[in-house]
Amino acid sequence: MLIAQSQLDFFKSEDARHQLLNAAHQDAPSPVRGHSYEIDLDVYDKVIVAFSGGKDSVACLLHLLERGVDRSKIELHHHLVDGEDFDDKEGLMDWPCTDDYCRKVAMAFGLRYSTSFRVGGFEAELDRNEQPTAPVSIPYEVGGERLLIGGAGKPNTRLKFPQLSSNLAQRWCSSAVKISVMDAWLRNDPQFLTGKTLVVTGERAEESKARSTYPAFEAHRADNRTGPRVVRFIDHWRPVHQWSEQQVWEIIERFSLVAHPSYYLGWSRASCLPCIFGNKDQWATIRFIAPEKFKRIALKEQGTGLTINRKSSITEMADKGVPYPASADPYWTKVGFSKKFDIPIFAENWVLPAGAYGEGCGPT
Repeated sequence: MLIAQSQLDFFKSEDARHQLLNAAHQDAPSPVRGHSYEIDLDVYDKVIVAFSGGKDSVACLLHLLERGVDRSKIELHHHLVDGEDFDDKEGLMDWPCTDDYCRKVAMAFGLRYSTSFRVGGFEAELDRNEQPTAPVSIPYEVGGERLLIGGAGKPNTRLKFPQLSSNLAQRWCSSAVKISVMDAWLRNDPQFLTGKTLVVTGERAEESKARSTYPAFEAHRADNRTGPRVVRFIDHWRPVHQWSEQQVWEIIERFSLVAHPSYYLGWSRASCLPCIFGNKDQWATIRFIAPEKFKRIALKEQGTGLTINRKSSITEMADKGVPYPASADPYWTKVGFSKKFDIPIFAENWVLPAGAYGEGCGPT
């Protein structure tokens, strides 16, 4: 593998892209082994990939394609962590490019793409003061409008950032703007009342002690296959759970897929741009390439009276850190901070991003 140094001659031609897609469907073995028993992917009518745009969710998708799963069954589903998009407003947490990057990956492989979000996103939940948790918007329309789920609960107050913990009640960002959002969709969209659905997510055991205990295959939380009135058959598969990071990058290289821009700027994970698990170098990098976003978060931190990291404010952490060298690349900075991902998805001469195999700075 090559480390990215230049973006010249980086992108793959259209003909090469079609050859790559065709090759991915040849000699695909089935059923798939990943557990003490076989998973027959052919029995599912719908395969929903929880798609953040990060390397692990990308690896999940590419693995499905290599196993020959019918693309008409696959849907990439992305959670908008900042809520609904407005052209004149930049969200507090996400990379501006992420939504369109995910959409362009789906388009490149001829897949359906959908989104869900908690109204107001991360920032509205952070600022919640004697208010109920905002409703969830799911990609199911009634009368031409997306359906809103919830929003009429008991008023309560948040006013503090998620804490650095594996406990989702404390690290509320994962539960409030991702996990519960997916559950709301699965439980309220009528399409999941018929047939069998497989939800695919990209947690890996290598990432943390807590994630190492996750089962690779189980009934999803939203499953209700034995329900007396409402029946939903939903399984949950973590196909890359036992993969190493090397295996993840190898499958991305096999497809010559351009990774999320954050990796080319030095990040080892494509989660939120200012992830709460960021170390001192990551906060220094955020202050360097996204000073206004850094300032907004610093002011929020001061306003809550509780720092994200118990020992230091993000300003104190940034003062001790050094920006990632790759973050000085103006090309990837421009791509990462654009709401439109207008570069090709496939690379002519694929190179390993600068952030690969870096410090995880992720959930415990």
